[in-house]
Amino acid sequence: MVTFGNSIRDSTSFDSILFDLDDTLYPGNTGIAGACKKNIEDFLVEKCGFPESQASTLRVELFKTYGSTLAGLRVLGYDIDADDYHSFVHGRLPYDLIKPDPQLRNLVNSITQRKIIFTNSDRNHAIKALDRLGIADCFDQIICFETMNPNLSKATRPDEIPVVLKPSMEAMKIALAVADVDPRRTLFLDDNVRNVAAGKAVGLRTALVGKTMKTKEADYALETVNNLAQVIPEIWVSGIESGEQRMSRTKSDIDSILATTAVGA
Repeated sequence: MVTFGNSIRDSTSFDSILFDLDDTLYPGNTGIAGACKKNIEDFLVEKCGFPESQASTLRVELFKTYGSTLAGLRVLGYDIDADDYHSFVHGRLPYDLIKPDPQLRNLVNSITQRKIIFTNSDRNHAIKALDRLGIADCFDQIICFETMNPNLSKATRPDEIPVVLKPSMEAMKIALAVADVDPRRTLFLDDNVRNVAAGKAVGLRTALVGKTMKTKEADYALETVNNLAQVIPEIWVSGIESGEQRMSRTKSDIDSILATTAVGA
């Protein structure tokens, strides 16, 4: 239960915000996700020799079973270099489909807590996508594929070192350690239900993006990340005022944020 008083912080305050990237900071209908799936299927055909007729089914099954196509291929013994894979799958994406989002930039810049990207994608992709959105300079840190898999290139055989990605507990723990955050005071936004569940399992406060209904593991649900101020105004709440003072200040702050983001100034 949230209680108002003279304590410095309360249970609705956050010190840090962890943002997923793809389909969270930009919508899933941009065409990037579809292009990425197509590139993965082309990789399976061109680089691994699978029949074109099986590529789509194989991509889905590898994702379901191992968390990603790359992870599955390596477990199955395919000596796939991660950099080569990402260069093929992400390097040819139509990034021009991602449009600058001034409203999102204003929203993110209004958040004074630490802001950290936490993505399964490689760093090059993350930087390109953030650049296209116009928010690359808004974040304090990027936790990405390379962060979670620093020793993958040292493996002497493909299945020696497993690929680590969300929603594995290992990935979540690596992110918490690298970010150096207290999960109880950190908000985690992601569009994937399994990732949100993993976040909740390690003690994070969680928000499911792209949905209007919460899951049992999600503390909040946002139809779009641009609804953040309406759905989670606690991000902008100071924890040092009394209840009446704080609620008045919060309404003023949120009204200001909403007015700014609405015009995209």
